[in-house]
Amino acid sequence: NYDNSLKEPDVLPSRIPNLLVNGSAGIAVGMATNVPPHNLSEIIEGVKLLLKNKDTSIDDLIKIIPGPDFPTGAFIYGRSGMREIYRTGKGVIRLRAKAEIEEGKKDKEQIIVTEIPFQVNKARLIEHVAHLVRDKKIDGITDLRDESDRKGMRIVFELRKGEDSRVILNQLYKNTQMQTSFGVSMLALDHQQPKLLNLKDLLTIFINHRKEVVTRRTAFELKKAEEKAHILEALKKAVENLDEVVALIRKAQSPAVAQEQLIAKFDFSEAQAKAILEMRLSRLTGLEREKIIEDYNATMNLIKELKSILADEEKVVQIILKELDEVKKAFGDDRRTQFIDEQEELTVEDLIQEESMFVTVTYSGYVKRVPPSTYRAQKRGGKGVIGAATKAEDFIKDIFVASTHDYVLCFTDQGRVYWLKVHKIPEGGRTARGKAIINLLNLAPQERVQAILPVKEFKDTEYVVMVTKKGVIKKTSLGAFARPMKRGIIALTIDPSDSVVDARVTDGAQEIILVSRNGQSIRFSEGDVREMGRSARGVTGMRFKEDDDEVVGMSIVTPDARDSHLLTVTDKGFGKRTAIEEYRVQGRGGSGIRTMKITDKNGPVVAVRYVHDEDEIIIASDKGKVMRTKVSEISEVGRVAQGVRLIKVADDERVGAVATIVKEDEE
Repeated sequence: NYDNSLKEPDVLPSRIPNLLVNGSAGIAVGMATNVPPHNLSEIIEGVKLLLKNKDTSIDDLIKIIPGPDFPTGAFIYGRSGMREIYRTGKGVIRLRAKAEIEEGKKDKEQIIVTEIPFQVNKARLIEHVAHLVRDKKIDGITDLRDESDRKGMRIVFELRKGEDSRVILNQLYKNTQMQTSFGVSMLALDHQQPKLLNLKDLLTIFINHRKEVVTRRTAFELKKAEEKAHILEALKKAVENLDEVVALIRKAQSPAVAQEQLIAKFDFSEAQAKAILEMRLSRLTGLEREKIIEDYNATMNLIKELKSILADEEKVVQIILKELDEVKKAFGDDRRTQFIDEQEELTVEDLIQEESMFVTVTYSGYVKRVPPSTYRAQKRGGKGVIGAATKAEDFIKDIFVASTHDYVLCFTDQGRVYWLKVHKIPEGGRTARGKAIINLLNLAPQERVQAILPVKEFKDTEYVVMVTKKGVIKKTSLGAFARPMKRGIIALTIDPSDSVVDARVTDGAQEIILVSRNGQSIRFSEGDVREMGRSARGVTGMRFKEDDDEVVGMSIVTPDARDSHLLTVTDKGFGKRTAIEEYRVQGRGGSGIRTMKITDKNGPVVAVRYVHDEDEIIIASDKGKVMRTKVSEISEVGRVAQGVRLIKVADDERVGAVATIVKEDEE
């Protein structure tokens, strides 16, 4: 120490590895340490395992010490990162607040936070959330309260009725300290040298330290016991020769003389002679003399035990194990920080509410998504409502319903396919034009999107069936399109004079109906079309009686379809529904049978849809007019009828697209 009178320890003789149990953080020149706190009981069990078997692996230790245990609880997000940290001594832990979703008043949901990540300030967290809500960066939270008390933490986020609580919770994780990262660097001084240590290194160094402490403590106790035995041995000898000792002391002229005479007479050391002279007379009684002898014998037994400990390392280990158990019994507790096994990054979909949307695509390539509530159902023959602010030469070409989390496969007229997430399509009002799809996809010059398919999963058991205007048909596994590429890929190799008309997803066991511009149709089994690779050309699906005829649409029906109809719509707004049973199954490649009588009054066929009575349809004109009506309100007639008027169009206006709304999707 400062005056060289005592020695100070470099490391305090702790019974537990404080560096791991309590954690540590510090910064030095060119280096820093950040050790997270751990559970006392788990660390003790890990030390015990390594004490019993020095060949214990880090993986074995991880089974007992799965990760840090923070005093604030919360969750550690993912276990694989912990394995890397404990092997290398360095890494990052992702911490996530403990939150639950509860039903509140008036059918409103609440997000209840009961634990937050380590070193996160609760007041600042609440303040940050309030700012995000104020700035509209997190929408859907109507109130937030701190209901924490002495029983524990409770932060309440009140949500607006109808809001998706999971999406808002994910937004809180993404944008606030409800999810944080803890950088681990287990750098420590080992014999004055800074070292980056793994879990086994840290525990091994602690074990070596404990062995040294127990050994030195035992040696110290042995030294004290031997000194005590040395004195007791003299007292015992003096008691046994009590009369001689008393007589010698009485005759001595001074204590110094008495001490010299005791040394000379009984061969005592100076310390022994001094102890005899300082002994109180009360210790000469019979009872006290017996205690001296008992104390001497006990001290000699202790010396024997201490020497055996110093001679046997296994006994040192047993002492360490016993002391560890004592600490665990007195202070051990259960783990507070739990694990979430999933370690997936939050995707954009986690932050976006999943909901159905109308997606519209115009002939000129403008796309938007609109909530279904935007369009109200109308009676057949109504004028409709304006569904898009299109240019004079543009018109709505396609409308479909998809979830914001779905992929859409965009098949172009040139036989290529592109990927797009529905939520990446800009949302617009009913009259908004939307955004040019060329700005969302890397389309080639003059390339146009002809068919868009919403897809949740790319299953190998499902297929994409494509058809061209010249009647070529092709079937490819949906799994072949599972790897999105920005530049797109070939879906169908076609002739320069041909183009893709439509594409549909099937399960491989359906029947296909192709309909031509001049009112012809053919129904054949999907099994007649073999599965092909992406770059294949396909096979003939339909032949034409007139040179100017071409395929305008395709429908997929089940072989045992009943109580369903084929809806045919012409460019002048006429349409009809015909029982599906009237279309007999034929062989692939024929010219088929008539599906509609084409006249100057109704115009050529522009769309065909497979519908049920409970469905609704949306019809869009090339002037941007949109009308929604129930299928059951459309007349059911035979194949050769010309149909009835479905939507009123002007002389210079034509039907551009028809979409089916299935009832369960709408709900």
